[in-house]
Amino acid sequence: METSAAAGKPVQITVMDGYDLKGTKGDTPVTFVRAEFNSVLLGDSSKVTVSSEGTAKYNFASSFDFTSEGTNTLDDLAHKPVFLTVFEVLPKEKKQKEEKTVILGQAVVDLLPLLEGECTFEIMTPLHPIIGSPLENLRPEAKCCLEVTVSVSEALLTTAQILGGNLVKVTLEAAYSVPEIFGTTGPLQNYMVGLQLPSIGEKDCPIFFKNGTLKLGGEKEYVPRPKKWPIANILAPGAQYIPDSFITGGPFVEEDGELNCPEDKDFRNQAETLKKRIVWDLESRCYLDPSAVANFQKRIADCRFWPVEIIRVPVAPVSKGKSTKVDKGDDDGQVCFHGVAYVNMVPLLYPGVKRIRGAFRVYPYLDGPVYEKTKCLFSLFRDVGHQNKLGNVPGINSPLAKPILTKTVKEEKPPREKDTVRKSSSIKSQSSDNPLEGEVPLYQNPEGQQYLEAGTYLLLEIELEKALVPKRLPEELASRVKEMIPPRPALIRRTGGAQKAVDDYHAQIRNIATAILEEYHKMFGKELTTGKDLDNQTLENHKCQLNYELNCSGKYFAFKEQLKHAVVKIVREKYLKTTAFENQEELQAFISELYIFLVDQMHVTLNQSKPDETQTTAVATSTTSEQLRLFAYEAQVNEDFPLATVYYEERLVRDNQNLEHWLDYGSFCLLTNDILKAQECFRKALSLNQTNIDSLLLCGLVAIMMEHYEEAEIFFEDATCLEPANAVAWTLLGLFYEIQNNDIRMEMAFHEAAKQLHARLAKEKSIVETVDVEGKLESSLTALGAVTASPSKGNVPQGLGDDISTLDEFLEEPSKPQSETVEQQKLALLPQDLSPTDRNSKSFCLSKEIPKTVSKSQISSSALASSALHGVSQRPSTIFMETTRFLMKVDAVQYVHRVLAHELLYPQGGPSCEYYLVLAQTHLLEKDFAKAEEYLHAASQMDYLNPNVWGLKGHFFYLSGNHAEAKECYERTLSFVVDAAEMHFIYLRLGSIYLEEGEYEKAKNTYLLACKKSPSCLTWLGVGIACYRLEELTEAEDALSEANAMNNYNAEVWAYLTLVCLKAGRQLEAEQSYKYTLKLKLKDEALLKEIHMVQATVGFGDPSF
Repeated sequence: METSAAAGKPVQITVMDGYDLKGTKGDTPVTFVRAEFNSVLLGDSSKVTVSSEGTAKYNFASSFDFTSEGTNTLDDLAHKPVFLTVFEVLPKEKKQKEEKTVILGQAVVDLLPLLEGECTFEIMTPLHPIIGSPLENLRPEAKCCLEVTVSVSEALLTTAQILGGNLVKVTLEAAYSVPEIFGTTGPLQNYMVGLQLPSIGEKDCPIFFKNGTLKLGGEKEYVPRPKKWPIANILAPGAQYIPDSFITGGPFVEEDGELNCPEDKDFRNQAETLKKRIVWDLESRCYLDPSAVANFQKRIADCRFWPVEIIRVPVAPVSKGKSTKVDKGDDDGQVCFHGVAYVNMVPLLYPGVKRIRGAFRVYPYLDGPVYEKTKCLFSLFRDVGHQNKLGNVPGINSPLAKPILTKTVKEEKPPREKDTVRKSSSIKSQSSDNPLEGEVPLYQNPEGQQYLEAGTYLLLEIELEKALVPKRLPEELASRVKEMIPPRPALIRRTGGAQKAVDDYHAQIRNIATAILEEYHKMFGKELTTGKDLDNQTLENHKCQLNYELNCSGKYFAFKEQLKHAVVKIVREKYLKTTAFENQEELQAFISELYIFLVDQMHVTLNQSKPDETQTTAVATSTTSEQLRLFAYEAQVNEDFPLATVYYEERLVRDNQNLEHWLDYGSFCLLTNDILKAQECFRKALSLNQTNIDSLLLCGLVAIMMEHYEEAEIFFEDATCLEPANAVAWTLLGLFYEIQNNDIRMEMAFHEAAKQLHARLAKEKSIVETVDVEGKLESSLTALGAVTASPSKGNVPQGLGDDISTLDEFLEEPSKPQSETVEQQKLALLPQDLSPTDRNSKSFCLSKEIPKTVSKSQISSSALASSALHGVSQRPSTIFMETTRFLMKVDAVQYVHRVLAHELLYPQGGPSCEYYLVLAQTHLLEKDFAKAEEYLHAASQMDYLNPNVWGLKGHFFYLSGNHAEAKECYERTLSFVVDAAEMHFIYLRLGSIYLEEGEYEKAKNTYLLACKKSPSCLTWLGVGIACYRLEELTEAEDALSEANAMNNYNAEVWAYLTLVCLKAGRQLEAEQSYKYTLKLKLKDEALLKEIHMVQATVGFGDPSF
């Protein structure tokens, strides 16, 4: 085993000066300093007279030998200080043979810097007065202290030990809610707690906390309060506290142990305020060399739980009774109320974690359960303690002795044969169903059972100097992400371009026109001021004279030169002509085309400068990015993926710097199972903003799909570093570790996710309470009958009324998206062709490999969104349901069942309405209608008034061909006061059912509701069809024109426009519409047959005859 130093390396302590000293017999007493370490006297200084200013020059040096084995080891340096006691020498009285001394104060010097690699350090350590010392009455500004220097000839630790070793600090605060039998009266008791840690190599270091103080309830322990040295008989009360080390406490919900749930709050408050407790407030330290660190990590990974024992030992010797048949030894009677707490040390293996603190329940110490949980064969107090005569060590039976263990206590020895036999027989008994005849009875612990009955728990903290598992720095993660996905440089603003070239041409035309008008005014201004109208001949003469003047003066040539640069830019930027023409014909053709364009643009400019009052400007209709996203979603639901691709790519062409566009397109690629293109889209989004959390998470999910696990870990870790409060990011990181079979890190990630979700919910408590009040009001209205939960088939919502003139209002006012967004329209996850004649025959379900698409702007993306958003009572969300919503939003359905399995087993989770809705939706994607029906039935039983349940049930019946049941479910969904999480496709499908059944008025009103909330080509098409069937041709044409403006590639729209024009007698428009109907290849044969019949009736419309 590697040692840190040669045996006998001296550690020198030098006391230089003392300040603000004062004696009992005057202000200039004679004093000396006594140094002690590890219960060994190091020496006394010479006697020094204190000056009138209160200073004393001691220059006293003492030393002790540091050894790697035996006394004064690294562990001793870690948790034992050097005591410096200042004595006052009293003047001799008559007939006094020896000098008398009194203690003025005591100072402590912490040697911890020597374990941090330092060779020399200086400190001004306070001199703490003892009770009754004159130092207690110093003036307020006085600082009584000693100047001390500690030095070694060379570092006690090598570089390898400093880098690979570690320092463990264990702080025992108190044991709360101890058994009521513990009393302050009666025989004195020593309350002890012990545990052992690996120290040097394979050797374990036992740590004992002794002399706990039993306190009655009544008030909480104050915080912050200083920690104490684990050493008894410190003379000065102030010297027992470790400098700059405090117990700070904190919210119990942030602790790492047990009893940290909200339901434990009342018990914790009562236990820490009213009930009895045993207080230690001690901190003990233990040095771990590199081999011990590795052993420590391995044992935590293997055992997870660490035993921390607690006992009560009588201070005064007790009389021994008769021994039982099983010889327990002479000392067994000393171990009373033997309990054990199981400390989960796994969080210390989490990356970057250096500290755990929490409350840990105390259980009776029984061999079987202790071995099963901790794989520990021996008890510190009952076995090892007795083996090393722990009961006879000074400090256990006597409160006046120093609690310093001898070397024999720290060294591990083989257990006695009797104890080994007893232990093995105990374990055997635990595993045996029937006790063997003659077998040694189990070790019973009725006293320890009282800990469990009283609910006793230990509050302790374990802190490391360095994390056992280093955590990657955010800078390193950001650098790795940049290496994989370089940031996309910002596009340089072009000073040229086609549009700018045309704009420059317009500007030159305006300038030249202004100059010509000024020239004309100079030549003929007087004639214009007479007020007489000029005839055509006069105007023609003015024109000739103006041309002559411009040519003679050279201004015409100047104007041409002024236009030349603008025309050249148009040729280069607009027509992309930068090389010579191959022949004269090509040149002439281009000049003709350019001339026409230039003249047209000149007229545009002049008309803008002098607009004609009679001129009417056509209203330009443009679709927004949100509308394009809705159109793309409708196309993909209808399985028209080429059209959906066109819409998504059009959004990118309009603004390829918008990462939302890339994320939406990437989700669509996941829908079509194009993983490579999805990866490209997500990485481009990440290159635009490398701090965007959704981009990082999606890149991580795709990396898992492609089995690029190292990249996935970097993406997820970077997301948690950039947004530590994101519960979804932590949960996905935990799922990644689960895939990697890394249980410890998975547990860490899930724990952090739950912690962050709880913090977020607590922060939003006031907002949640407001929403709850609104939800209760809506529930009250429902209970009073204000909401019709189940309307009859004939009782249909009237929508906007019977007056079709309201259609004009829809057409005139701009569409204003309200609460219905694409994210709220994801329940209609199965494709359909909304053609009335095609609805009965087509199956509208996506394949298992092609789930639905959603946007990234909102978490609520489907009917699976929390119904709490819609006023429906629901329990608080969990980390797994939050993650499920995100996964459904980004079409990562392959991970959903894995997350739901965790939700089912999660203590705060379990089956819920939303849980069953998610399962129903996933089985609808797989076309497993039997399973979907089963889960929908379970969801409706849990929350009958949830509109999302009825909406999804409507889709289930619609897709399975039962339109009558679907209609009833849709109507019930519409009857609720609160809308479902989506309504768009509910309106569309209910409207299509009304069209099939010939209820055109109801169909019109339903489609108008859809147009009001989220207008699209399909919604206006539905309105147009309904109006056409009602013989309302004008309104039908308006609605179909609106549909055509949104998508002029829809053959069904052109078909109904053909019918309207035929009925209205407009031959030209009918023929044009019919031409586009055929060109776009109308698939509805019945509708095409109807067109031919109407054409035959009116006698026109088909130019082929």
